[in-house]
Amino acid sequence: MEAIVKTGFSLPGQAGKYVGKVRDVYDIDGKYLVMVVSDRISAFDVVLPKGIPFKGQVLNLIAAKFLDATKDILPNWKVAVPDPQVTVGYKCEPFKVEMVIRGYLAGHAWREYKAGKRVICGVTMPDGMVENQKFPEPIVTPTSKAAEGHDEDISREELIAQGICTAEEYDQLEKYTRAIYQRGTEIAAKMGLILVDTKYEFGKRDGQIYLMDEVHTPDSSRYFYAEGYEERLARGERQKQLSKEFVREWLMANGFQGQEGQKVPEMTPEVVSHITDRYIELYENITGEKFNRAEYTAEGIEANVKACLASLK
Repeated sequence: MEAIVKTGFSLPGQAGKYVGKVRDVYDIDGKYLVMVVSDRISAFDVVLPKGIPFKGQVLNLIAAKFLDATKDILPNWKVAVPDPQVTVGYKCEPFKVEMVIRGYLAGHAWREYKAGKRVICGVTMPDGMVENQKFPEPIVTPTSKAAEGHDEDISREELIAQGICTAEEYDQLEKYTRAIYQRGTEIAAKMGLILVDTKYEFGKRDGQIYLMDEVHTPDSSRYFYAEGYEERLARGERQKQLSKEFVREWLMANGFQGQEGQKVPEMTPEVVSHITDRYIELYENITGEKFNRAEYTAEGIEANVKACLASLK
């Protein structure tokens, strides 16, 4: 299979195109967005030189599933999934913040904690915790959406002071964040998984808040296997996890962390195939559904999108 790493669609009503690290987003008449989840893969803020077949489908289909599973909590941007690799949705005015929620002391929060910090994004973390331990209650630790470079931790007060949202909007965003995370936690538990932490993006359409972008995918979330979690925690062992972390670990083991002068290790066909297999394993574990490895092409995807847009006229 050839991975799809770029698209050059010419769509009816196309008013613009944005190319992100992984997604190609087409603006249709300022009303809809066509989000193509490519097979590009990034780590350490670097897009790696080889694409991963089926990765785009895995991310898009998981996000679509969780958008459907949370639409009773608040409306979301999704209108249609005309192709496994594409979501068509409403164009919303995004809040320039990622609402990060953490149920467990892991990742960035653990690194800050280990360095002696007990306050993150204005939220106080209890003393005496260990890595991967469950918080008494999930904490919300937003990050600002940087135009360039890394997103940065930001508090509720700073978000309001900078005019990113009003106090009322922030409180509503946090309420939605907690409700969606609770739903994701319940769904994960049925699959024998723990939803450790995740992030959500929101926007406004016609004055109403909408949930946008990917939801509960392995690129935006961290999952642990529930079986053996307590035993590993008690022994101070690493948790078995379901996320993109295995890609970062492979890069670090081969001397790459995105720093100047470092070279991405060779992505042999075997390496690419292994990453594809791991992403499909992620899909099947998170959704409980068998993944369909059907062949696909950029031309076929474009045709599916055009047929969908014609039906929305």
